[in-house]
Amino acid sequence: MSNFVTQAQPPLEFLPPQYDPLVRQITDLAAPFWTRWREQVVDIEADRVETLVKLYEEFQAGKVRFMMAFRHPSSNDPLCMLHLVSRSVPQTAKAMGVRLQRPVHSHFIYDRGIPIWAGSLVSWLYPRLGGTSIRRGKIDLPGLRAARQLFAEGRFPIAAAPEGATNGHNEIVSPIEPGVAQFGFWCAEDLQKAGRSEQVVILPIGIQYHYVAEPWEAIDRLMTELEADCGLSGEVDAQIITLPDPSGLTPAQERLYRRLVRLGEHLLTLMEQFYTKFYHRELKAPTTLESATGIIPALSLHEASDPANTRLAMRLQTLLNTALSVAEEFFKVAPKGTLTDRCRRLEQAGWDWIYREDIKGVEQLPPVERGLADRVAEESDLRLWHMRLVETFVSVTGRYVIEKPTAERFAEMLLLVWDTVERLKGNIPFPRPHLGKQKAFVTVGDPISVSDRWSNYQTNRRLAVSTLTQDIQDALEKMIVHENV
Repeated sequence: MSNFVTQAQPPLEFLPPQYDPLVRQITDLAAPFWTRWREQVVDIEADRVETLVKLYEEFQAGKVRFMMAFRHPSSNDPLCMLHLVSRSVPQTAKAMGVRLQRPVHSHFIYDRGIPIWAGSLVSWLYPRLGGTSIRRGKIDLPGLRAARQLFAEGRFPIAAAPEGATNGHNEIVSPIEPGVAQFGFWCAEDLQKAGRSEQVVILPIGIQYHYVAEPWEAIDRLMTELEADCGLSGEVDAQIITLPDPSGLTPAQERLYRRLVRLGEHLLTLMEQFYTKFYHRELKAPTTLESATGIIPALSLHEASDPANTRLAMRLQTLLNTALSVAEEFFKVAPKGTLTDRCRRLEQAGWDWIYREDIKGVEQLPPVERGLADRVAEESDLRLWHMRLVETFVSVTGRYVIEKPTAERFAEMLLLVWDTVERLKGNIPFPRPHLGKQKAFVTVGDPISVSDRWSNYQTNRRLAVSTLTQDIQDALEKMIVHENV
């Protein structure tokens, strides 16, 4: 499936919340069937829901306003959050003897780009479920105002994913963005100005997935398909792909891991040649751990003990930096901040040239002007392709699989490779292949008071937002349950 832009589009409009109780009710009824049938998530287990019940009780009593900050490892996370709020909370409240007003629901913030690739149904559905859109790479005033108003005045609590996007990893939390913390302080400010006494709280929520049965056969099949796409055979010379000693892998896992490393190195080499030959880039990876500082900030001494993985990680980060630079030069965007920051700015730069806010009535342009506008849109979309490649691997490190060779980690990494291969083939990596039935685990964390930090915010806003952001990051990381090998 390909979905390339070939024509200039009207401006990308803000999608305001249009909550419809009937749509919510129908979605609540249909979601469990869709989750099991289409997404292969056969069960969703929630822990520490009592904390969320108490917050809903206080919210409905006018004592608190809160935002649920949930982990975002998968595109199935919204379904898990819907299950948590619409099913787990009412059931737990009943068991606790707490009478909550119906419906138990939440507003939510979602990326404006989701309806672009997910389609018109999502464009229609999300607003009617009480969602409000926001654009990640610009100061989206309508989106910011709507989310801020919902937090302070909405009928329901509000939810957001502070990581900003899925990262494909169950056991890695991406660096979270400061938006959730800032919304918390804005809400506290709005309540104070209105003379209201509610407390403002951020509630971290962890989400993880585990396969019901380890899908080693499905992993092997997907590996074989990817090798075929890349023109590789299934056998790997053990002398070529060396492993750390001891590796902690079974003989079968060793063979699979060697194939994974070979596949990754083949794709890296292919893309290095691609950018060298056709974009005239010199890709020189750092040769030492010390020279990698700033390029691979997550590289640890533990990772450095494995030269092969360290080299692979360095090459990957150099390639990602090169891919972004190709797009940045085209759009004249400065390469500032993290890879994620750079991706956000590039996405917005591309959208500015595709969804033309500077043209009134794109459809009414004279044919020649329309042709030029279409040309700009097409070229912009092609340049964004480089950024999409980088988005896939922003959270990848060299040792994620080898340090804990579980089926989950093999599957996660292989699916990220599948995403890349699909993009290289000219396809949109959606929907992903299912390797087996999964069970989702949702964990409700401890509430983090924003109101208690209000005086700190008044003294130093930047520091207060940064500190709260880090505390949310720490809370989400502490809720990760690490799978044993």
